[in-house]
Amino acid sequence: MTRQQPLDDPDVSPFDVARAAAERIATVTGVERHDIAITLGSGWASAINLLGEVTHEIPARELPGFHVPSVPGHSPTIRSVRSSSGSHLLVLGARSHLYEGRGVRSVAHGARVSAACGARVFVMTNASGAIRPEWGPGTAVLINDHINFTGVSPLEGATFIDMKDAYSTRLRTIAKTVDATLEEGVYFGLRGPQYETPAEIRAARVLGADLVGMSTVIETISARESGLEVLGLALITNRAAGVSDDVLTHDAVLAAGRQAEPRMASLLARIVEHL
Repeated sequence: MTRQQPLDDPDVSPFDVARAAAERIATVTGVERHDIAITLGSGWASAINLLGEVTHEIPARELPGFHVPSVPGHSPTIRSVRSSSGSHLLVLGARSHLYEGRGVRSVAHGARVSAACGARVFVMTNASGAIRPEWGPGTAVLINDHINFTGVSPLEGATFIDMKDAYSTRLRTIAKTVDATLEEGVYFGLRGPQYETPAEIRAARVLGADLVGMSTVIETISARESGLEVLGLALITNRAAGVSDDVLTHDAVLAAGRQAEPRMASLLARIVEHL
């Protein structure tokens, strides 16, 4: 598998591309198996400074299947981190979103590479809009389920995956031993990149959603397909359309993320210590 073989080639297995990336990561880092994989969304990036020693940093463009993110707030690197307990963490900054137009395989790639690197736990963080009006910017929420309204799935062919405990009850219980005040909620995943209309948010509320965003659901499905146990952590950066009269902009989301980042970084680092 060469770097030039495209992930969206129907004649190439996405799992072969994931294995090629994992082999390259193992060669560069000298780490045969990474124990935990972590995707850092907007508002979570500084957690890298608290997770442990960054032993290797690999530009995304040097790994099969990865791309440099086009979205401000996401790092174009994959890092290998050694925690204080001696665990090896794979920290993914190069995250793809459906709205970037690279296809569903690209969105699922990080989870598949994590599994190929030997990870048993996949921790996903994101920035979300609150559908519940009592959740203001800066609130941390454990995702306990999702509603996939992206219109696509990363599963190919007759691949039937049980999604009953998609966001691990065991891992959420561990997270609450670290911070018992953590909220929980159902994530409503949309394709984007436009923000939701007030009518869409009212529909999401009727369907049982508590928070909304443009990531996470595809990655969770592919992680479960690969046998990974998933922990989802959302940072509320804004109230969703119609919940507040504020104008939604990406700059405002990034600003809210930066303000909450030190607290979110500490929270994530403490949770990972217990996994």
